[in-house]
Amino acid sequence: MRVCIFGTGYVGLVSGTCLAEVGHDVVCVDVDAAKVQGLERGVIPIYEPGLTPMVKANHAAGRLRFTTDASVGVAHSDVIFIAVGTPPDEDGSADLQYVLAVASSIGQHLRRPAVVVDKSTVPVGTADKVRATIAAGLAARGEVIAFDVVSNPEFLKEGAAVEDCMRPDRIVIGADNPAAVATLKRLYAPFNRNHDRIVAMDVRSAELTKYAANAMLATKISFMNEIANIAEQVGADIEHVRKGIGSDPRIGWHFIYPGAGYGGSCFPKDVQALARIAAQHGVEPRLLGAVEAVNDAQKGHLFELMVRHYGGAAALRGKTVALWGLAFKPNTDDMREASSRRLLQQLWDAGANVRAYDPEAIDETRRIFGERDDLVLCASSGDALQGADALVVVTEWKQFRSPDFAMLKGALADRVVFDGRNLYEPAEIEAAGLAYYGIGRGRSLRTPG
Repeated sequence: MRVCIFGTGYVGLVSGTCLAEVGHDVVCVDVDAAKVQGLERGVIPIYEPGLTPMVKANHAAGRLRFTTDASVGVAHSDVIFIAVGTPPDEDGSADLQYVLAVASSIGQHLRRPAVVVDKSTVPVGTADKVRATIAAGLAARGEVIAFDVVSNPEFLKEGAAVEDCMRPDRIVIGADNPAAVATLKRLYAPFNRNHDRIVAMDVRSAELTKYAANAMLATKISFMNEIANIAEQVGADIEHVRKGIGSDPRIGWHFIYPGAGYGGSCFPKDVQALARIAAQHGVEPRLLGAVEAVNDAQKGHLFELMVRHYGGAAALRGKTVALWGLAFKPNTDDMREASSRRLLQQLWDAGANVRAYDPEAIDETRRIFGERDDLVLCASSGDALQGADALVVVTEWKQFRSPDFAMLKGALADRVVFDGRNLYEPAEIEAAGLAYYGIGRGRSLRTPG
């Protein structure tokens, strides 16, 4: 099938590439001329495992093309995806200006019937706005052309987006016209061969499903972080608690790992946006507000543990802190809402110096913070330890999971590790002569008196 995708970010580029991989003829449209030129040369603007060779192979085969010309993409296509950003507005609601700008372009250039697909995460009712915008464009031209607007939310995890796209858990299709559902079923048939993954529903239910999914996952994270904070105060080990509740199949093992707080492009903005949607319709989103508040506080928890260890923030002045991990999660270079950003600012405000390492996010860190005297971006995890007083682990990259503890003891002047992802066993690291603070583990626990 002939497909157009507006947007070449995490969603648009991955989706377009995977559709090309199974044989569809895909044109990706983006307003950023430099990005489009780079993609044509094989320069991929994001880090996503497995994506670069797939883009290059499908571009070379002629199944994947890039352009800034919306008319080319629309004229080409039977199915038109809207996969542009929906950043938070000042009040926390999703900003639809880019989605509606694409809809306006479609209305200007549509020449034959097509199915328009909202792939972006959008508030309930957005499909109606997209439909009205396209219809207005057609009316302004004096054209009557049949089209459908479908909600087909993405469920791609950064760091595993290609795998999620090629082997989806489910494919949610929200549509009012059975013919549009049939079109998308044909489009997704190569991803749906061994069992039916299609979940068909009405448009508004599909729009809400995406927000509900992300809010549920964010809720589990904030819940575990709150339980970890309770564990610290009562002297319980959160890892034991995690195993005790995770073995209950009603709860399960996914997303019950405490840590330094969630970040990224989805959870923070989607929880806020869903809360705003609720408020706009007269529903007080008390749980969503708590999820966000817990997460915001959790991003300051590592610094609180450091202050406790050193006996006050003033004691951090002049210290050199090694930071392992900058991205909001492993297997990405994305630092949007990353916990590291809060910690970096807190350390700098306290007068500390930072030596930081991340396998993929160094360039993004440099872009965000620029050159600073109190920040050294290092080429390796070992390099980050040079002259360091303490180590803080912020992102759970696999290469951080099994360090040489004897080496750490020799490298760290203050012989202390703050583990924001609970990668290490407290007893093992303490036996090596290092003080260990985890999230709800190790010296973070207070003995009730």
